Amino acid sequence: MGPVSTSESDGDARSEPFGGVVDDFADYLRTGRSRSEATVRSYRSDVRGLLAHLVLDTDGPSTAADLRGALTLPALRGWLAAQVGAGAARSTVARRVAAARSFSGWAARTGLVPTDVAARLEAPRARRHLPEVLDLDQAAETIRTTELAAAEGDPIALRDRLVVELLYSCGIRVAELCGLDVDDVDTERRLLRVVGKGDRERAVPYGPPADRALRSWLDGGRPTLATARSGPSLLLGARGGRLDPRAARRIVNEVTAATPGAPRVSPHALRHSSATHLLEGGADLRHVQELLGHSTPATTQIYTHVSADRLRAAYRGAHPRA
Repeated sequence: MGPVSTSESDGDARSEPFGGVVDDFADYLRTGRSRSEATVRSYRSDVRGLLAHLVLDTDGPSTAADLRGALTLPALRGWLAAQVGAGAARSTVARRVAAARSFSGWAARTGLVPTDVAARLEAPRARRHLPEVLDLDQAAETIRTTELAAAEGDPIALRDRLVVELLYSCGIRVAELCGLDVDDVDTERRLLRVVGKGDRERAVPYGPPADRALRSWLDGGRPTLATARSGPSLLLGARGGRLDPRAARRIVNEVTAATPGAPRVSPHALRHSSATHLLEGGADLRHVQELLGHSTPATTQIYTHVSADRLRAAYRGAHPRA
């Protein structure tokens, strides 16, 4: 999806606090940092809230030149304290800290403020929740549900089978899945070229079951749905356009809801399940990190907590000294 015009939904920049600063910052996030539109929207909203707070806090003019005196570390801390006082979740406050840091650093580099006042701003530690996952039997039954549905060769069912298979067997994100083109698939080596966060590319292997689902889709599903608007997209919607992530989420939700014994889950839960089953099967943490496209092993380590929980449960149920 291309960049969103700043005139589409943002109103007149002159009516906002500190002029068009928010629009300039959003353009920097898109072009200078290659951030996704979802991140741009979130950070834009957070910075708008920050600037509105600064206007109230200073009770003075709010042109771009006035930002120099208004953006201070005490003002930032006051804004965050107001968020906490209003009951904002830790994760929300942490995201707003990240937005404020990014904005402050950008403002300092562009000369809007003399120094990066948010460099010493600390985010609250987010509570880490164990991700919801399918167990091995539930994952197998979910895949079997898609295989049974696709047995008659219906193109939509063939696509849905491939969606679930790739999300689980490769552990890719739903946006990465929907962004795949036909040329991103190396069928000889069974590799996907995946473009992840920050436009970072990685090669992700897939196994024989996913290969069978892929070939069935390419041979009997995609040609039926393809239209002039399909372009190189690997996965297509019912009208021939590129499959939308929202449609992929609906597919996973419906498939798992139709699977006996499996909870209704999201595409991200299939990614969680993939990572957990890899680690439980003996995969190295560093290798799982590479497969998932995490920038650091620390992000991947949450899946070891899931495995440890199951190990603890097994120990308690089976060991005479537990």
